[in-house]
Amino acid sequence: MPSAGPEVTCFLSTISLMAINPYLLVFLLIVLLGMTGLILLAIKGSELSRYIIKRLLIMIPTICGILIISFCIIKLAPGDPGAQKFGGVGQATGGMDAQKGTEQAEKRFREKYHLDDSIHIQFGYFIKRLFTLDLIYFQQEKAIWPDMVDAMKVTIGINLVVFFLIYMIAIPIGIFSAAYPNTFADRGMTFTLFVLYSLPSFFTAELLRIWLCNPDQAIFFPIMGLHSNDAPEQFFPWLLDMIWHVVLPICCLTYAGLAYISRQMRAGMLEVIRQDYIRTAKAKGASKRRIILVHALRNSLFPVITLFASLLPFLIGGSVIIEYIFNIPGMGRFAFEGVMRREYDVVMATLTMSAILTLTGILISDILYVIVNPQVTFEEGS
Repeated sequence: MPSAGPEVTCFLSTISLMAINPYLLVFLLIVLLGMTGLILLAIKGSELSRYIIKRLLIMIPTICGILIISFCIIKLAPGDPGAQKFGGVGQATGGMDAQKGTEQAEKRFREKYHLDDSIHIQFGYFIKRLFTLDLIYFQQEKAIWPDMVDAMKVTIGINLVVFFLIYMIAIPIGIFSAAYPNTFADRGMTFTLFVLYSLPSFFTAELLRIWLCNPDQAIFFPIMGLHSNDAPEQFFPWLLDMIWHVVLPICCLTYAGLAYISRQMRAGMLEVIRQDYIRTAKAKGASKRRIILVHALRNSLFPVITLFASLLPFLIGGSVIIEYIFNIPGMGRFAFEGVMRREYDVVMATLTMSAILTLTGILISDILYVIVNPQVTFEEGS
């Protein structure tokens, strides 16, 4: 009797995995139903809605792939929540009875959370906890969502401020450098921005802590946290206290992106002002200010808008180091502590939210690009 081909074997093994773990089957069914619904909506919709729905359809398998790859990578790391919680069976110090009790407690813990099952079964139970919002700290066996929501508020709030500062400062710098190229001011800004871009954020953060977080200095910033221990309860004093705490972290997250965006803005503006329609506007007697702000600015924003998507993962990754250095209770410190404690659910939840935010940023940048550039349509962008 001839043996089954590799395709048949793969198909049968997939079906068997679903039969063993029904949560994988439910997860796949939800994904398929969601994609089917979005396809039906895309048939009858405006150009913008169809474009957004198509991109959402692409995001679904992308997020699924990120979840699978991330989970497999995490499982390759040494240790697991059981070993971290009980510290190894041999470390019990209360005699044989205590050691036996520790062994039994660890065995029950591992059976309860399926830590010794196959990796696809563990992934299925993670998907179940994710969709039922039942992700937990394995060490304390309590829900992670309250802490995660608080951490997300902090990180998203700081990064929104960072985004605003980057674009509000970088765009005028880029315009000025392009309007007066090769001048002393342009060369000075170029040198300064290249120096800033080359400085690692963690190095700058440590220098700022040494120089500006010393109470003996003339300018003193708090060294850690979001609020002082004796922070006032009134809103505006409370807000000022928080701003005083986040000045240095925001500076560390802002300067590198500011340097990069300003250079891209300068390059885009220089390319645009060499176009024929700009020379025509000059020949008609248009002022330099009008040429820059009215004729050239919109077209020079194209590369800067597309960089919006690449800045988001850069800032999220940088938040891990900066939040840890300044003890900011955000997603970065939340994920770092989860990795150190082998908290699978914490790490996976953080990666999931980072993936969703990154893909959403890419979608927003694509939509803004089409809105700014009338020569590109949503049908062409899709």
